[in-house]
Amino acid sequence: MTDTVQKKPQTEHDPQDVLLRVRDLKTHFFSEGTVVRAVDGISYDVRRGEVLGVVGESGSGKSVSGLSLMRLIDSPPGKIIDGSIEFDGQDVLQLTDWEMRRVRGNKISMIFQEPLTSLNPVYTIGNQMAEPLTLHQGMSTNQAWERAEEMLRLVGVPSPGERLKDYPHQLSGGMRQRVMIGMALSCNPQLLIADEPTTALDVSIQAQILELMRELQRDLGTSMIFITHDLGVVSEMCDRVNVMYGGRIVEQADVGRLFDRPSHPYTWGLLDCLPRFEDALGSRLTPIVGQPPNLARLPVGCKFAPRCPYAWEKCVAEEPPLFDLGDGQLSRCWLHDTDQAGNGARVIHERKITETVERDAEPLLQVRGLKTYFPIRKGLLQRKIGDVQAVDGIDFDVLRGETVGLVGESGCGKSTAGRSIIRLIDSTAGSIIYDGTDITELSERQLRPFRRKMQIVFQDPFSSLNPRRTVGAIVGQPLLIHGLANRSTVGGKVNDILERVGLNKAHANRYPHEFSGGQRQRIGIARAIAAEPDFIVADEPVSALDVSIQAQIINLMEDLQAELGLSYIFIAHDLSVVRAVSDRIAVMYLGRIVELAENSAFYDSPLHPYTQSLISAVPIIDPTLRKQRIVLQGDVPSPINPPSGCRFHTRCPYRFEPCDKVDPRMLTTPEGHQVACHLYDAEYSSDSSYPKLQPLKLVEA
Repeated sequence: MTDTVQKKPQTEHDPQDVLLRVRDLKTHFFSEGTVVRAVDGISYDVRRGEVLGVVGESGSGKSVSGLSLMRLIDSPPGKIIDGSIEFDGQDVLQLTDWEMRRVRGNKISMIFQEPLTSLNPVYTIGNQMAEPLTLHQGMSTNQAWERAEEMLRLVGVPSPGERLKDYPHQLSGGMRQRVMIGMALSCNPQLLIADEPTTALDVSIQAQILELMRELQRDLGTSMIFITHDLGVVSEMCDRVNVMYGGRIVEQADVGRLFDRPSHPYTWGLLDCLPRFEDALGSRLTPIVGQPPNLARLPVGCKFAPRCPYAWEKCVAEEPPLFDLGDGQLSRCWLHDTDQAGNGARVIHERKITETVERDAEPLLQVRGLKTYFPIRKGLLQRKIGDVQAVDGIDFDVLRGETVGLVGESGCGKSTAGRSIIRLIDSTAGSIIYDGTDITELSERQLRPFRRKMQIVFQDPFSSLNPRRTVGAIVGQPLLIHGLANRSTVGGKVNDILERVGLNKAHANRYPHEFSGGQRQRIGIARAIAAEPDFIVADEPVSALDVSIQAQIINLMEDLQAELGLSYIFIAHDLSVVRAVSDRIAVMYLGRIVELAENSAFYDSPLHPYTQSLISAVPIIDPTLRKQRIVLQGDVPSPINPPSGCRFHTRCPYRFEPCDKVDPRMLTTPEGHQVACHLYDAEYSSDSSYPKLQPLKLVEA
């Protein structure tokens, strides 16, 4: 179906201002008699100097649309079967392969989601950055290396001359992404396609990369297509937005109008299911029901109709055109056919407040001085030469019925702490007192009753589920191991557990690969609760999921907590998600807890500079506002050789004299807010010459 715009004619902009014009683009994949309509007739323009956002769930066609522009679709099985891509006056689909190579990398560049897989592991950074410069710009090797060093300096890579000699694995994730940006911009392209460039990065590194991309785009005047599933990033980065669903554009608008007056039920759903800082504590998320469509078996009518709370007969029978709502806003929804459906007004879902689970004052779990080191060995005799100090002396409690959020950047020790607490990893020192018993010294036989009481939900459900076993066998295994069922009763109990997590008994005979990511995470949760535990470590349980599925899983975990009286440690790097689920929050940095507070105090009055920087880095879902941002410089130091004194002092904007020498004490305010920072130590805070922490502020964009 070709895109047609009904009602008012679309507002035309100056043709000279359009760099890229896409019309009725269709990219399909052919396999074993089936046709996957990944991109199924999309049309849009990108103006010179503009940033166009492309958003939608996984499988909506976002990335394929970007790859199609570069003609990077693998054939077979993929093929661009129809449409035109006019770039700077010429249709790139009509170019020969040789002519396209002159465009690709020179006039159009692309940044991919995972830089480690995009960079060649056997070539140095310098060789890889010099290649497009010699190929497209005709530079000599020396000129290309000089330009590569200049680009690394431009994108903020320290010691750029030295980094050119490094291999990709020797750089951190943030540095690798900076290299990719530098490489993409080295030939001064007119159009940059950024495909989820910050998805795999921590929030603080994401803030650095977004700041960098904004500055470079503004300074160089490059047009950009920014593909992402994060609407917060869209609100900060983009001028206009395409919302994709089922291979189609379902809404198109200026960024301000999209957030202020979204017009498609799918866009409403994406915005409704986002956890927000401004929501009341305990607010329940409003997920989009169901799953994204199978692109090989798309519905006849509106592709969103099976999940849409506003669908009516015409939606199921006939696909709507793009309706022009004025001011450049287009929406593919029959609600805007006012002759038949009224005015298509949005119903605002007021978020319900989740009933607070009663927390017992008595701790279920007490962690004291916990250390987990991993020895570093070298040589034929495997002599120990040092330790990775993954967890280096942490103290906290988890009350019965409570959720404690554990946050921090990658490598801070969150996951190691969680796994040490439930004895999946042996700790080096300290005590773990569970329900009155120190479990650190228990043998495997003595530990077995505690294994049933303590369970874990992993980040990647696919790799944590046995692909050779059915769901029924996976969920039933803990029932049989712990004597909670026998062979004759296990099937019925498995069916009950599956229904409790939103699946059904028919799923018991299927295998993990037959499920979506959200369904697999439900299976992981089902396996965890099958043993009837009191306590669950949830290790990044929603970070790999789309925002709509993420909301479903968060609501499920809260329901199970209320029903079963569970306690959680919820490990995450997304502070918006942590705010939605946690009673108290602990911040880890380089193996230590630097702040611990009640949810409201943590977000309203963060005390530690590191916590402030993490909160300031979270994008705001409002393009009219900007948060005062504290962009940390550099990466987390190595836990093999952590800095002396305060471990954060190498990146701290408030660093002063004692920070690099004296280890800060954990201090507690009268309200119970704990912080390890010299700024609050009476020994130093009374000195007027020392810095004072400034509160975070919101400013107009």
